[in-house]
Amino acid sequence: MRKCKLDERPRFASDSQEFLDRAVVEKPIPDRRFAVLFDNAEPSLVSDDAYAPYGNFGFPPPPPGRPWIYSNFVQSLDGITTLLGKHASGGEISQSPEDRWLMDLLRAHADGLLMGMNTLLVEQRIRGPESRGIVFQVADPKLRELRDRLGKGRERNIFVTHAVNLDLSRHKVFDGDVVDAAILTSPAGAERLRAQGPHPHVALLAAGEGETFDLPRAIGKLREELGVRYLLCEGGPTLYGSLARADLVDEKFMTVSPIEVGQLVPPEQERLAGEQTTPVLLRPTVFGGPGYTRENLTRWSWLSCRKAGDHQFSRYRRKGRPGTSGQR
Repeated sequence: MRKCKLDERPRFASDSQEFLDRAVVEKPIPDRRFAVLFDNAEPSLVSDDAYAPYGNFGFPPPPPGRPWIYSNFVQSLDGITTLLGKHASGGEISQSPEDRWLMDLLRAHADGLLMGMNTLLVEQRIRGPESRGIVFQVADPKLRELRDRLGKGRERNIFVTHAVNLDLSRHKVFDGDVVDAAILTSPAGAERLRAQGPHPHVALLAAGEGETFDLPRAIGKLREELGVRYLLCEGGPTLYGSLARADLVDEKFMTVSPIEVGQLVPPEQERLAGEQTTPVLLRPTVFGGPGYTRENLTRWSWLSCRKAGDHQFSRYRRKGRPGTSGQR
């Protein structure tokens, strides 16, 4: 059984403020399309005009017993995912409408979006004390239609959490009127949530013993109990690192923004209250938590690469995954 840190720092891809909540719907991706440098991915499952800005986009079948898991991050040239402070959103790093549109394309193919609760809490903080947070969903109308053509059901937000001091009624994502919701937690966390009363729109999946959370078992339950075949990880670096250490990440999509920000937060940057007590504040990279040694590090195949302006959009597949060649 693997232990996993929950409620980690959020993903910080360009989802912050839901792209000013409605901007993507009102202003779709510009006429500038992605330039395809190379692409060795599977063919698109269906032919649809929604693919036109990006081109070919397909996935292999999922492995037995769990979903095919792919992640999506945006980083600066020096590998930083967020500035922290008042400008912590991934949009500050991305600065690209194409990156936000690509997020919708990835979401359109997913049976569920996986993230930590802090992703939701940060978005709620941005909106002020009266906010009940946001719902993470596909915004582009053409990509919503594509999702229907692909035979996907309702969109589903999935949160990994210890469920300590978590009140589901404070977050509109758990209301069930926009998307389905699910929570992955330890057995003790599940008991805390059940004590709040019934939440008919929230699937509660417990895995582990007591306060210990078994991440691989929880991922397996997503396939077994909810039918999740393709899972998009939008969680933070710690959640991503936990998935990677458990050999659960099959692919990663990486946007590299043509900016350089530095890892050490400079003294002239205003800090939030929660950052005040850390004397040396470091901006996170994509991979949080314990990494690898030279002997067991993970190797990836560079599957495709595109550009839009000065932004690079790469796709990687972990070597040794089902249906691929090569060794880890």
